[in-house]
Amino acid sequence: MRKESDGIPKRRLWLLLLLCFPVSLALLLLAQYAPGFAEWYATGPYVLLSRAGNFLTGLLPFSLAELLVVVLPLLALIWIAVQAARAVRSKGNRGCMLVDSGLRLLCAVGIVLLLFTTNCGINYSRSTFAQTCGLPVQDSSLKELETLCSSLKDKLNALRPQMPEDENGVMELFSSFSSLSGDAQSAFDTLANEYPLLTSGYGGPKPVLLSRLMSWCSITGVFFPFTFEANVNTDVPDYSIPSTMCHELSHLRGFMREDEANFIGYLACCRSENTQLQYSGYMLAFIHVNNALYAADTERAGNIYAQLDSGVQRDLAANNAYWKQFEGPAAEISSAVNDAYLKANRQEEGVKSYGRMVDLLLAEQRAAVKEDY
Repeated sequence: MRKESDGIPKRRLWLLLLLCFPVSLALLLLAQYAPGFAEWYATGPYVLLSRAGNFLTGLLPFSLAELLVVVLPLLALIWIAVQAARAVRSKGNRGCMLVDSGLRLLCAVGIVLLLFTTNCGINYSRSTFAQTCGLPVQDSSLKELETLCSSLKDKLNALRPQMPEDENGVMELFSSFSSLSGDAQSAFDTLANEYPLLTSGYGGPKPVLLSRLMSWCSITGVFFPFTFEANVNTDVPDYSIPSTMCHELSHLRGFMREDEANFIGYLACCRSENTQLQYSGYMLAFIHVNNALYAADTERAGNIYAQLDSGVQRDLAANNAYWKQFEGPAAEISSAVNDAYLKANRQEEGVKSYGRMVDLLLAEQRAAVKEDY
């Protein structure tokens, strides 16, 4: 009679060889080299899969992703300890035990890889947002960049007096997280009328209880593809929370490139009726554009910055002070890991004049000028 443990390695090996790794590799190769496959997947199967997954995890009042990130490493350590103890006790069958444990581990890795591939990996190879939304990206002049920066400055100066402040004169949100989450969803529903690929039907982002820990790792938000949840750090300065919400909701809708998620998040914030979202979106855009202008012409960037409302300047100073306290090895390691992850998924920096985020903002500016004529 064959023991149960004798059959387990073969079944795990079959699953490993015939399902997880080969299927994942085939899908990633199709996404990268088969024209149109990634876009078809992102606008078809992924929408159905992500909506269903997001609906199920949305039934939970907490972030399942956060729970898994905390619990799974502990369970992994327990599993390793148990396997080591079994190997020590099984003196005569130690080799088979180690092989069985190794196969189980590889199967778990294979399952995670397959889920990553279907839940977000393919989407890294889809068409760019600029291609699908009809915003032609092109080289831009320094004058265009300066005009954009000045325009964003005017928007911020008009909105900032409407923002409540804390005792230090720094902007603070007057809406709860759940209320802002609903407004972010509504903003995306509005944006979907303008850009149909930004499909509606998704739940809102979720706050992370261990937000302070995220700040130590220089993380403001995370889209967790295994649970289809948009997770937001709520410990950061208030002005950045709404735009982070919309950034992560962009990932949930299948747009994985960081610069494009920034632009889409900005668009959603600006289309919102909530002035807090508008202010957050324009702050996100201004920071990128002013940094680009500063690199091109320090004096022009400084002149525009000096024209910012004093409240806006306090908000930016408070943001710099907040992140300065987390500088250190943890932040550096986290940034290095994130950089390696992005490069592994072929997210190179934009090759245009001022970076893809700013180029998209400039393209939107040109489109607006054409409409005026």
